[in-house]
Amino acid sequence: MKFTRTANANWKGTGMDGKGTISTQSTTLDQTQLSFKTRFAEGVGTNPEELIAAAHSGCFTMQLSFLLSEAGLVPENLDTKANVTFENGTITLIHLELTGSVAGIDEEEFKAFAQKAKEICPVSKLLNTEITLSASLSA
Repeated sequence: MKFTRTANANWKGTGMDGKGTISTQSTTLDQTQLSFKTRFAEGVGTNPEELIAAAHSGCFTMQLSFLLSEAGLVPENLDTKANVTFENGTITLIHLELTGSVAGIDEEEFKAFAQKAKEICPVSKLLNTEITLSASLSA
């Protein structure tokens, strides 16, 4: 399977005082605000690090679901939070926090599936940074 997805960013002005927008092909993001404040302080809009966190948590969680399904397991719920650390101009760490509910599996097996998903997730493979994972199985 091969496909291409697109997004567009537009920026006007300087890095500190300018403003921009981001839009996605699906229009889920449609001229969503981007600015210095939304990236480095608090403000209405999004930022690249937040979008990376969203992409990574979504990709990883779907990958885990595929792996569990291939093993004949049906996840009742998988919840992943991606924490993207930006430090001195570099993304230095992404920590994935996973909790899940999957019948017929123990904690050790769940963690093994999660680790495999982290390793083969297309977004994980794309990112050139340390990626850590904590996983727990809920009742």
